[in-house]
Amino acid sequence: MRAVVQRVKQSSVITGGNMIGQINAGLLILLGIGQKDDIEDINYLVDKIINLRIFSDGDGQMNLSAVEEKKDILVVPQFTLYGDCRQGRRPSFSSAASPGEARKLYHKFVDKIKQSGLKVETGKFQAVMDVKLINDGPVTMLLDSNREF
Repeated sequence: MRAVVQRVKQSSVITGGNMIGQINAGLLILLGIGQKDDIEDINYLVDKIINLRIFSDGDGQMNLSAVEEKKDILVVPQFTLYGDCRQGRRPSFSSAASPGEARKLYHKFVDKIKQSGLKVETGKFQAVMDVKLINDGPVTMLLDSNREF
C-alpha cells in the first residue's frame, strides 16, 4: 500500500461537477493499493499517517501529529501510485490490486482512519476527479507499507 501524504491548508475533490469532499487544515492522502495488500498494510499506514509528526509546534518545529492537532483528513484513491515506468513509455499497472479488492481495502482504510475521531472526507473510487489543494509548506511525504521508501 502506498500513500502520498500532503500537509494542506485546505483541499477538496470534485467529480462530475460536484464537490464530494472538502477539508480545512490537515492531510490530503492519495492512496494506492497493491495486489498483496491486506489489513496489516492498512493498520501500518493508518497508524503511521495519523501519528506522523509533520505539524508545527509553538517553536515552528515539526513535532505534532494530525491526532494531536485534530486535523482533517481527505483520502483520495489513486491506483496510478502503482504505475511502473521503468520500462518503455507506457506505465504498467500490473502490481495494482484489482478494482474489486482495491475498493474493499480502500473503504477499510477510510473506516480505520475514522476510528481516530478525526474528520474524514473521501474521493470517489474509480472516478475521474479534480483534486484541489493549498499545500502547506509544502510538506509531502511518501509512505509504503512494505517500507520500500
